[in-house]
Amino acid sequence: MAVNYRTITRNGLWDNNVVLSQNLALCPTLAVTSTATNGLGMGLATTVVLVATGLCIASLRAVITPEVRIPVFVLIIATLVTLVDMGMNAWLHDLHKVLGLFIPLIVTNCAILGRAEAFASRNATLPALADGLMMGLGFTLALVALGAVREILGSGTLFANASLLLGSLFDFLQLTLISDYRGFLLLILPPGGFLALGFVLAGKRLLDQRLQEHHHAKSAVMASSSGARA
Repeated sequence: MAVNYRTITRNGLWDNNVVLSQNLALCPTLAVTSTATNGLGMGLATTVVLVATGLCIASLRAVITPEVRIPVFVLIIATLVTLVDMGMNAWLHDLHKVLGLFIPLIVTNCAILGRAEAFASRNATLPALADGLMMGLGFTLALVALGAVREILGSGTLFANASLLLGSLFDFLQLTLISDYRGFLLLILPPGGFLALGFVLAGKRLLDQRLQEHHHAKSAVMASSSGARA
């Protein structure tokens, strides 16, 4: 059966987004998104694990028996997370200190095991790579969006300390959007994560509703035009 990469892309980024549609991985989502920088770091780390997991499991699916597939999947994910954790500690130490325990806890991210079971174990290597990449990017976009909302309203900045956490190449990301802004502390604190997530989810729901209404209206116009020509 032919693989539809457009559907894979749309599912990962929007329709089946890990956070905004499936409501998975909410623990790291709410915990680390006090700034957009932290959200970007956690999202990219998770993306690496998703892509590597998809590649490994798709490559080994023929030799992994159904009886032991879940323990094997967990072992593969844990190994890859350990490598990512060690790599971030070596090359992105400041970001590693900020994210702390939530990097090893990527192992418990339901989305990674879910995609391994639902997609990677049933498809070839290239589609599994695309699925992992799109799911990871969708997760990253959700974390960055949530972190941006909290950071802008909480402190008036965007991607603060990006150069310290991610390296000098990310200097251009650091912005002060509201000068002399005293900030809204609640948005940076844990309760602010729940509030911001609620507004982001509501915004996505409204946008989906508008898009669906537009699609139905367009379909109705095309149907009436076809009937008139007939």
